[in-house]
Amino acid sequence: MIRAVIPLWLKVSYTLFVCFLLPVYWRHYVPANFLWFSDIALLVTLPALWLESSLLASMMTLAVLLPELAWNVDFFVRLVTGARLMGLSAYMFDRGIPRFLRALSLFHVGLPPLLLWMVHRLGYDKRALIAQIFVAMIVLPLSYGFSNPRENVNWVYGFGERPQTTVPPLWFLAFLILMFPLALYLPTHLVLDKVFGSG
Repeated sequence: MIRAVIPLWLKVSYTLFVCFLLPVYWRHYVPANFLWFSDIALLVTLPALWLESSLLASMMTLAVLLPELAWNVDFFVRLVTGARLMGLSAYMFDRGIPRFLRALSLFHVGLPPLLLWMVHRLGYDKRALIAQIFVAMIVLPLSYGFSNPRENVNWVYGFGERPQTTVPPLWFLAFLILMFPLALYLPTHLVLDKVFGSG
């Protein structure tokens, strides 16, 4: 019998959290909200835990590690100093959003260390780079097609809180499809492969 690498209590706890969060998010947000890479990572981490899948854990780490680190810096700087940096976590300070709903979004704090721990335990799968690029090539156009500029899911309408107007929207989307692999995935892949890869 093969011994589990990831403890059962963690699998069960994470499952209960996701099962609680899903209907709440579905009720309070538009369905396009689930196209955010952070939400996709939250959901895909569930089967990654139960299957102890190095590939899925590696893909989700590639997808969200740098954006989630940026979210956390933005959140904690504003929480401690009140200063606005990038606006990534601005909704966490919006009193128009119920406090319990904002509290659920604290999964952004726990997800990066969890994914890094999973990659440490399961190893980094080099196939994750190509697989995650393929996922992004699907998710980004879907984000553009099914969200609106106010939601700006995955920043497909521009960086920051307001849509960009410098270039035509589809040109910006094409730029984003190139930028995600080159600026986010590739550097993260190189570091993860060096630190957690099997050599």
